[in-house]
Amino acid sequence: MSGRVKAVFFFFGTVLLDQLVKYCVELTMLPGESIPIVPPFFHITFVLNPGAAFGIFEYQQWLFLVTAAAFCAVFLAFYERLRRSGTLIHYGAVALAAGAVSNMIDRVRTGHVVDFFDFRIWPVFNVADIAIVLGTAAVLWAFFVQKKELPR
Repeated sequence: MSGRVKAVFFFFGTVLLDQLVKYCVELTMLPGESIPIVPPFFHITFVLNPGAAFGIFEYQQWLFLVTAAAFCAVFLAFYERLRRSGTLIHYGAVALAAGAVSNMIDRVRTGHVVDFFDFRIWPVFNVADIAIVLGTAAVLWAFFVQKKELPR
């Protein structure tokens, strides 16, 4: 299987996983409800986040939608270059795009992002947020630790 096909499966798998888990949370819980999983450290807590990370820029949906759409356009425009730039940059960018798209789906569908992982010492987050953070970390690691340059 080619790297491009794997990236497509990775992208859609990440979006699908995030959306399915969010759907299950929405279907079985009420906003604000919290279920202890490993008390007192980890709970599943249904939060409707109207902002960005840490709740900043609340109710600025247009800003998030424009930013996510612009990111996706740039991602698609530079995809071939990213794909040739090494595994970490390629899959990191795919993870970042998948997380952005999945959270954008929430914003379009409900006006909020559904968050649910609650470790009580950190703001509540979701699978898409994990993809965004890990994708960003992979790209930064490749740029600054591996010092892999993009092909010219």
